[in-house]
Amino acid sequence: MLRAVESGASVVVCSTCRLSAERREDGEGRRGGALLAEAMRAVQASDPAYVGVAVQDMPCLFACQRHCTVHVRGSGKIGYVLGDFTPDEDAARAILDYAARHAASEEGVVRYADWPQGVKGHFIVRTPPEGFVCS
Repeated sequence: MLRAVESGASVVVCSTCRLSAERREDGEGRRGGALLAEAMRAVQASDPAYVGVAVQDMPCLFACQRHCTVHVRGSGKIGYVLGDFTPDEDAARAILDYAARHAASEEGVVRYADWPQGVKGHFIVRTPPEGFVCS
């Protein structure tokens, strides 16, 4: 069930997430999560600023009440689950911008003033790194 991936800064995209709150998939049968992962990889391939953040995907992050969900994580850092994105280039770029700032931070904390506009209002939960809790 588990598949090994490189550790380090990454965004894990739920590949089976709904397209929107109303729709499961697009007219061609593609899920929103798969489309978001595709958009993120396209943005990443076109901009070297995102080379340090891996785009990974897996089926179901179990945040099914929210659509187009991602988990921003890094070794020894607080992680964040975000959702309710439209699977397009703008959302992909905002998520990658945030993930790059998260990767550059010491503990995974990015000042609110530095959050890209496209991620504000999308946070669902934060997760402590293994062996730590937040104080």
